[in-house]
Amino acid sequence: MSMMWFAVSYLLHRARWQGTATRKGDPEAGALSLEWLVIAASLVVAAGIAYGIFHAAIESEVSNLP
Repeated sequence: MSMMWFAVSYLLHRARWQGTATRKGDPEAGALSLEWLVIAASLVVAAGIAYGIFHAAIESEVSNLP
């Protein structure tokens, strides 16, 4: 779970940084800041769905162990 938390926190940090840079009018923010925010949010949602699916599958297999 720590690796997933690390990935999510990194994506949230990058999204926050991009949002702040965009609001301040920083030319280094780039034209794709909104797209990167959408991509980061999509990755977080996909990781959460994958975690749920794999967690449920592993739990069901563990219950079948003798």
